[in-house]
Amino acid sequence: MLLTAPALFASNMVAARWAHDASLPPVFLAFGRWLLAFLILLPLAAPALRTHRRALWRGLPALLPLAVLGMGVAVAPQYIGAQTTSATNIALIFSCSPILVALLEALIWRKPLSALRAAGLALALGGVLVVLSRGDTQALARLAFGQGDLWVLLAATGWAFYTVLQKRLPLPAVPASARLAVMMLGGVLALAPFAGIEAAAGATPPWTDPRLAAVLLFLAVVPSLGAYYVYGRLISQAGPATAGLSMFLVPVYAALLAWPLLGEAPQLFHAYGFVMILIGVKLASSRMRANEAIAPTAATAAARA
Repeated sequence: MLLTAPALFASNMVAARWAHDASLPPVFLAFGRWLLAFLILLPLAAPALRTHRRALWRGLPALLPLAVLGMGVAVAPQYIGAQTTSATNIALIFSCSPILVALLEALIWRKPLSALRAAGLALALGGVLVVLSRGDTQALARLAFGQGDLWVLLAATGWAFYTVLQKRLPLPAVPASARLAVMMLGGVLALAPFAGIEAAAGATPPWTDPRLAAVLLFLAVVPSLGAYYVYGRLISQAGPATAGLSMFLVPVYAALLAWPLLGEAPQLFHAYGFVMILIGVKLASSRMRANEAIAPTAATAAARA
């Protein structure tokens, strides 16, 4: 799951590029993505929604903030920023969300940041920079950041909060499909007013363009249903910090996807960056898994005493 989730998220960048060429309004793109994903998931999740409706209703105080953050804040600003900033900047900013996760847990929840984990984060970030600079350190000095990058930073911050709160909030003990359906519906409701404002301002989608249905269907199935389901399971099994590390791999997968779709063949620097990222993720996640294994044992011993 640590390797699969970022591949599914990376496909979002390629599809967003395609959507930009089709002149799709960014907020409508986010709204339509979640609406279609919800409609696809609803028949499968309906039995669980009916059976666990009371538990889901009680869990709304936890599910709705996750919907706003994960389906709204982490998506729409990313599409808005893509209109005025480069894909390189988007990948660089968004792939740094694991560092934001570590900072949030350290500053708000007082979770200590070990030296080994910090070294792993630094090594993984170095791998990202190798990929994004194409192995040319001077290229990093030529990166420019503007208003679009601030939108992407907002999206990355929303994603970091979404990652941390998935583990910190008391989520209802219901099937994952039911939780995801409720959060998708919450994201649709949160984005609907902003999509309406966007349309009132004159940014309407090209309804006759066949690419509209194609890109919405792809976004609904792959980076929505697929990626969020896998990422949610990863958080529940490995914890938010380990799951957040997977975002370091997004730029690498984006480069690999660009090969068949955009004709950009992988280079040697991709291999160097990929190895650095994998080693960094391994260092950071192995330390966290060790701590998580020790904590229940200590708690059990204290309870027996």
